[in-house]
This record gives sequence, structure tokens and C-alpha cells, in this order.
Amino acid sequence: MKCTIARVQDAKKAGPDDGFRVLVDRLWPRGVRKHDLDHDRWAKELAPSTELRQRFGHDPDKFADFRTDYLAELQHSDEAGRVARELVGLPTVMLLYSAHDTEHNQAVVLKEWLEGLS
Repeated sequence: MKCTIARVQDAKKAGPDDGFRVLVDRLWPRGVRKHDLDHDRWAKELAPSTELRQRFGHDPDKFADFRTDYLAELQHSDEAGRVARELVGLPTVMLLYSAHDTEHNQAVVLKEWLEGLS
């Protein structure tokens, strides 16, 4: 499986090489209407828990702890495992996220986790 990540605001419309497009935020992105985002699935099951997301608060200094805790959540979630198995079976997957920080967000961690499963 080839896995890429992109900000929702930068990739509203699907490109020819995007593959299966999955929104991986628990909340719908602000300022984006549902019919304006090309996506194949909204996988809330793969998003970090509300508690973990709020604790992280998109603070880069907290990213290492967030990564550890998020990977533990993914590992122990039957729902996340089920969705992950579906995605790993696809040739190309694009993970869509709405965070402003392109290096410290859940899609970065999720991509790493999914690639480890394939």
C-alpha cells in the first residue's frame, strides 16, 4: 500500500494519483462544506480520542507523548484495526487531516502505523 497525507484545505478536490481518500479527523474540518471535499470515507475510528486530542492541543512540544499515546489507542482499538485492515488492502490511500502543522499531527502518526501493518 502506498500511503500519503494531505491537508484538507490543500486537497479538497481529488487528483488522479490520490487513491482512496480518507478523512482522519474526529470533527469535520471548519470552513469546509461536506460536498466540497472529495473523500471516499470519513474514518472517525482512526482519529485520536477527544481526550488525547485536547491534551495534545497541537503543541509540538507534546508531540512525542501524543504519538506514543495515539499509537497505543490505535493498537488497542478493534474498530481502528478493522478499518486499518481494509485500507492496507488498497493500492493507494490518502489520509486527509485539517491541522495547520504538517509535521505534528495525527495523520503523520497514522501513516506510520498503517505502513507498519502492510
